[in-house]
Amino acid sequence: MDHVDHVLIVDDDREIRELVGNYLKKNGLRTTVVADGRQMRAFLDTTPVDLIVLDIMMPGDDGLVLCRELRAGKHKATPVLMLTARNDETDRIIGLEMGADDYLVKPFAARELLARINAVLRRTRMLPPNLVVTESGRLLAFGRWRLDTTARHLLDSDGTMVALSGAEYRLLRVFLDHPQRVLNRDQLLNLTQGRDADLFDRSIDLLVSRLRQRLLDDAREPAYIKTVRSEGYVFSLPVEILEASV
Repeated sequence: MDHVDHVLIVDDDREIRELVGNYLKKNGLRTTVVADGRQMRAFLDTTPVDLIVLDIMMPGDDGLVLCRELRAGKHKATPVLMLTARNDETDRIIGLEMGADDYLVKPFAARELLARINAVLRRTRMLPPNLVVTESGRLLAFGRWRLDTTARHLLDSDGTMVALSGAEYRLLRVFLDHPQRVLNRDQLLNLTQGRDADLFDRSIDLLVSRLRQRLLDDAREPAYIKTVRSEGYVFSLPVEILEASV
């Protein structure tokens, strides 16, 4: 039997929950709707899902708190799409910093939400399109780090594991598959998130900042991901394939 993607919608607005849930269901997705973090936790304790649509503005634990909790726990690999208010740029930035895979600004068209969900689901199951990838290598080495492309985590020189969010992993793979090549923000956003940047989109800059933190890379004098003024970013080190996949 073919797998039907299961989307969990967390929003305190009952009308939005029902409208979105019904629309996604009519378009081939399995949906569950809950009103708050308590219900979300209870449901996830018993049922795995493929993606979580998470509203930021909720009473009690808001979406930012819940996203941080998800990224720190056993559901850290589950993609999260956040719903944000139009004027809350700060919340969008913080949501991306906490590990959200994408965001959508309210009010939104249900068709756009469906397209974003499908794009995020595709990205979590395969490397971004149009990449020349090195899938023959399970361990990619650069500097003091190795990336395990099967488990999708970093290993430092002492063997200590550093977990990556889905968005962080995809961005690092893009850099490792295009080392020492300048990539602009539009290219990086398209390759990692499957969409074009708008004029004020800061998600790639935030994601680069998060990835630098994972790599312990000094943003003032980075050794791994360098900023090329007016152009974009470049992964400055060579990449070595250490081990072939079985």
